[in-house]
Amino acid sequence: MRAIGRGLKVYVIQFIKGGFDYGELYIVEQLPNLRMAAFGRGRFITETPPTEEDVKLAKKAFDLAQEVVNGGEYDVVILDEINVALNLRLIAVNVVIRLIKNKPKHVELILTGRYAPQEVIEVADLVTEMREVKHPYTRGVSPRKGIEY
Repeated sequence: MRAIGRGLKVYVIQFIKGGFDYGELYIVEQLPNLRMAAFGRGRFITETPPTEEDVKLAKKAFDLAQEVVNGGEYDVVILDEINVALNLRLIAVNVVIRLIKNKPKHVELILTGRYAPQEVIEVADLVTEMREVKHPYTRGVSPRKGIEY
């Protein structure tokens, strides 16, 4: 929101989120300079190892990420939940490190999600950790439209 407010072009690529009905989908068309693409089967990944389809979708998401980052058209590129995809071994850490190290200087690359690998933390300029202290879900409250999704 901050970048868009300043006239920057933003591209959000969502890993493991495609197929879900969530609020972000409804605002994208209303905001200038914002594009979004979501990849996933519309369900949580619980299989170990993940399915071939999960791996294929993560690869598609990462291929798009490389194209968008290296294209240099966007000022901010957000790889939403890519750290989770790395943790699930949907994507190899070394290809993400290479993307970080070789991105155009003017592109701000943001990686989100839990379980950031140490290798990513080491090459990142800024690392923030958000942790749950308390959540209604643990008390049995169902996810709420507009809040959790």
